[in-house]
Amino acid sequence: MLRPRPDPGFWSGKRVLLTGHTGFKGAWTALWLARMGAAVTGLALAPTDDHNLFELAGVAGRVEHRLVELRDRAAVAKALSDRHFDIVLHMAAQALVRESIRDPIATFATNVMGTAHLLDALRGDDGLQAVLVITSDKVYANAETGRAFAEGDPLGGKDPYSASKAAAEIVTDSFARSFFAGRAPVATARGGNVIGGGDFSADRIMADIVRAALAGGETVLRHPEATRPWQHVLDCVAGYLVYAERLASDPTMPRAMNFGPSRDGAVLTVGELATRAIDALGAKPWRHQPDTTSIEARTLGIDTSLAARLLGFQSRLDAPAAVDWTVDWYRRWSQGGDAAALCDEQISRYEDAR
Repeated sequence: MLRPRPDPGFWSGKRVLLTGHTGFKGAWTALWLARMGAAVTGLALAPTDDHNLFELAGVAGRVEHRLVELRDRAAVAKALSDRHFDIVLHMAAQALVRESIRDPIATFATNVMGTAHLLDALRGDDGLQAVLVITSDKVYANAETGRAFAEGDPLGGKDPYSASKAAAEIVTDSFARSFFAGRAPVATARGGNVIGGGDFSADRIMADIVRAALAGGETVLRHPEATRPWQHVLDCVAGYLVYAERLASDPTMPRAMNFGPSRDGAVLTVGELATRAIDALGAKPWRHQPDTTSIEARTLGIDTSLAARLLGFQSRLDAPAAVDWTVDWYRRWSQGGDAAALCDEQISRYEDAR
């Protein structure tokens, strides 16, 4: 089955504002957009990890790189005062559940007020064709019944990260209705759990596995029985880009959409994913260390049928393939491979996949 992919003809020459380009998913997005000929302006904080894809892949050399604190309303307004954009992709966020529990105020400030500051600064840009705010699969009120959430389900979130992303959904809808109606579509995209090469963040499953493997240690899992809608970063980013394209050309597009593994894709628990990655890396088996204080969801799934029906979009890689592509990237990087070349190679391979 042929599945839509980002259209270079659409993106070539487009003026794109991409927030969060110094992060894992943002760096992949910046590389792909630049490859298609987009003129990308990146707004983000400096990366904080010792290893990070932004620096490893030389992303700053492919975009207009601006360091801006989204929690600073004046700084955001100043950074955008002399710029006009065709497409806006808002990815900047505090994206870690456990960090949100450690510092809830900073998480709400970044994810809620940062979104409000950005949308407020964009109100005067009359040339906008579409604005896409990236939230999360965790925006739904999750009673852990195992049912996959659809776009019309109630929003919620018991941990600060999930709640802040649900709140960002409400903020986005408010700005869309109050200030952008009749001018430019403003929508949200809710992506599943993303894995892929170049993620070195703390408390991320593949990053933790790779760190343990390189150090000769064990991977420690808190909830090996938990399920997540795993998808490769290229599937997730491809969905966002295809959605943005359609928003810019079709005003009837819904203003929220899920992106994750297709219904017929394999579902892996955290433990199964870890075992597959560890076996491929030849590392030590994982060890279970329960966290009885955790409030993280044990089950999570999202219904991606809307994207399939309206965009014709489905993930190209199932969860096992996503793990394999991810491990291949880390293995080759650890052996001296160039990060940018590895990303470009996997983007080419993804574009050519059927």
